[in-house]
Amino acid sequence: MLVMASPALGAGEPPSREPRFGGPDAVDNQLRTDAEERSSTFELGVLDDYRAWKRQLREDTGLQFAADYTSLGLAAAGGEGRDRAASGMVRLFGAFELLDRDGSHPGAFIWKLEHRHRYSHIPPSEYGFQAGYVGITSPPFSDQGFRVTNLYWRQRFADGRFALLLGFLDATDYLDVYSLASPWTGFANLVFSTGSASIALPNDALLGIAAGGMLTEHLYLIGGVGDANGNPENPFKGFETLFDDHELFSHVELGWTSAQDHIALDNVHLSFWHVDDRSRAGTPDGLGVNVSASWLLRERWLPFLRAGWARDGGSLLEATVSAGFGYHTFGGRDQLGVAANWGRPNADTFGPALDDQWSLEVFYRWQLLDMLAVTPDLQVWIDPAQSPDDGATWVFSLRLRFAL
Repeated sequence: MLVMASPALGAGEPPSREPRFGGPDAVDNQLRTDAEERSSTFELGVLDDYRAWKRQLREDTGLQFAADYTSLGLAAAGGEGRDRAASGMVRLFGAFELLDRDGSHPGAFIWKLEHRHRYSHIPPSEYGFQAGYVGITSPPFSDQGFRVTNLYWRQRFADGRFALLLGFLDATDYLDVYSLASPWTGFANLVFSTGSASIALPNDALLGIAAGGMLTEHLYLIGGVGDANGNPENPFKGFETLFDDHELFSHVELGWTSAQDHIALDNVHLSFWHVDDRSRAGTPDGLGVNVSASWLLRERWLPFLRAGWARDGGSLLEATVSAGFGYHTFGGRDQLGVAANWGRPNADTFGPALDDQWSLEVFYRWQLLDMLAVTPDLQVWIDPAQSPDDGATWVFSLRLRFAL
């Protein structure tokens, strides 16, 4: 969500009092999480001097940066098509605070550059449709090559209570997020992430503007508008598509939280979105609404309930409900996630003949080293909409994330 937020559940540290934008994948939040001295199974301390140098660099210059490499491989049983897929990606991201660094209205230049590549014939992001499932597992694990995900200016006001983003944005950083939404650290299936697969999300690097802030101690409002035809592989083409085509993606969200520093954990919100007819993509205009509720209990449990409805727009699902929980283990070092989803495919996108489908997912993120997380994951797709006669498809995956 486009307001100040805490890091992902399972980071092993209490939420920071420093105001933050967005969900766990937003650059500011990812930088903080990766810089933490978090516990791990094997405490080697290999990166202690490196992290101390980066902290000093930030204090002296306002520059922060980080890099990671993530690999994911999956194997499936019971579905159609190929039974294996694997890919990886390298990311370089950072923030350079150039305005009023120690004041009440700091401004920073934010960037995130990536290279996404497959190891197998198809990448994991395409496997769902190969198996007859209407959905995307591990959406970022594709074969797009070099891409620009973020390139924008972030401006905070009133000690972080209000903020503005302007430039090439990733809508999933601030729209309908909660702390388990990240496909790098949380659930892999899109139905448990932004929009629960019912929002016709624009591509990353959409040229636009977004703003949000705390209206009261507990109530917040966010909104944004941008080019519906964003292209992370050629982001500057956004000037052409935005000003020539005028095809927009817009949204507004009203939410309630227990406190600003818990906004990604204790959160109830209502999100509305609209997308114009996209002539280049061949999809009609559409709109929808999403609701989400999550709450951190005893600093360990995070139950959640999320739902969405869409009319047209090219979304995957027109109706969806997800429920589950996250759980801290070993004092917050590791994390368990369990969730289930019911979804009805969008008849405008796939035709009216498809039946409803069910999805289950369980993952366990094991912080093996302070720089390495290992996440085994199991998904079950019950009566996948495009192959209901298959009964159930079992998808096993393993994700490795190495962060510097």
